[in-house]
Order: sequence, then structure tokens, then C-alpha cells
Amino acid sequence: MSVSKRIFDLLVTILGLVITLPLLFIVSLLVWIFLGTPILFLQKRPGFKGRPFTTLKFRTMTERKGSDGKLLPDSERLTSFGRFLRSTSLDDLPQLWNVLTGEMSLVGPRPLLMGYLDRYTPEQMRRHDVLPGITGWAQIHGRNILDWDEKFRLDVWYVDHRSFWLDLKILFLTPWKVFKREGISQPGQATAEEFKGRK
Repeated sequence: MSVSKRIFDLLVTILGLVITLPLLFIVSLLVWIFLGTPILFLQKRPGFKGRPFTTLKFRTMTERKGSDGKLLPDSERLTSFGRFLRSTSLDDLPQLWNVLTGEMSLVGPRPLLMGYLDRYTPEQMRRHDVLPGITGWAQIHGRNILDWDEKFRLDVWYVDHRSFWLDLKILFLTPWKVFKREGISQPGQATAEEFKGRK
């Protein structure tokens, strides 16, 4: 990661945290009212070079379990309030802390699941040659409505063409994409279907 990109991330993130502090408080309160505790959803995700870190998000699902004691599918635990948080990307706001600590960048491929690491092709694995981001090239080109091959192709394209001006373009277009609420989830999925690798 270049020094200039890190400085830019820090300046924008600190400013963003100051500006969104009241919003963070309000969303935290609403999550507590509608979903209870914990307010934050913490999960290990692969970062730079696949090294794990703990990503922070606002919780969007209940802890409802079936008769077998296991958690119900995501689609059955995702509430209307949780869908609102996801559609507006408000659930991602706590990841500003991950940017502040250097585990993420404002722009980069979205961090996925640790279990996907051994399913990538060598080309797909190149998405981890940069820090994961809160938003990215794939996010402004369809988000979760993209199939996995296309999503990874866009991620790797970003790795090969990343620049300060490209990051500015992505950051500029992201609010419009969020406002339009496009590509929030694949049909029949809470977000996107599981990536199972090449068959």
C-alpha cells in the first residue's frame, strides 16, 4: 500500500468518523432496540495476502434457531430493519475503524469469507494483493447481483489498474449506487450465494 493512499485513507476516515458520529450513535441505538445485543457483528475475514483480521459491521440478523438448535438460514434471520441497513450500506459504517487501524482501505475488493481462500484460482487469489475495501470497482458495477467470475474479474482489474484517481472515481460513484439501491442481493439470497469454486 502506497504512503499516499494510506494518508488519504486516514484523512478521509477521520473526517468521516467525525461527521458520522451522530449517525453511528443512532444506528447503534436502533440495532439495540430492534435486534438487541451484540450491536456489532464481528467476523474473521481475509485481508492483505489472505491474512485474517476481524471485520466490524452493524448486526442485521436475529439469532433465531430451528428446532434442531441450529441457526436458521440467513434469509429467515434477516429482518426488514436489517435489510434497510444493508440496502443503504449503513451496516458497513463500523468498518471505518478497520480502515483507521490499517486492516482495510476505503477502496479495494470487498473482504469475503475465510473459507473461500482455498477455492480461488491463482488469478482470483490476486484480489488479496491489496487491502480489502469498504467499496470497490465491483461494488459500483453491480455489487451482489454479479456472478462470482465477473466479480473476481473486476476485483483483479482493480488490482492491476489501481490509482489515486481511480479510487476517487469509485468513492464519487459509490453514494449514487447506494442511493439507487442496486445489486443489494441475488434473487432468492439474503446477499449472494456461496462461492464454491470452480467445479
